Amino acid sequence: MKITVKDIQGICLMAISGRIDSNNSVDLESALYKAINENSRIIMDLADAEYISSSGLRVLLAGKKMLKERDGEMILISLQPVVRDVFEIAGLGRLFLIRKSWEDALPAMKFRP
Repeated sequence: MKITVKDIQGICLMAISGRIDSNNSVDLESALYKAINENSRIIMDLADAEYISSSGLRVLLAGKKMLKERDGEMILISLQPVVRDVFEIAGLGRLFLIRKSWEDALPAMKFRP
């Protein structure tokens, strides 16, 4: 798994590539918590994420909870079908804002109270 973090227009863009599983979910957790401590608005690009396990889902749920407590937001973008299926099967598709692209996510991020 590779994690790339950029600040764009005051929003943290985290791009994840590879497999998100129990072997590396701690790395994702560290990167996400660091990003949350620096920015309350996060867009996570999963276009190159090949797979996400339950441990990866747990990290994203914990991050979403932390952001909610800080009036922040996390939007997931560009989910591959296999990753989207995992979210749907786990019943998490409705808990996360999911958009097709950065451009689709920006209005949802900027205009949320």
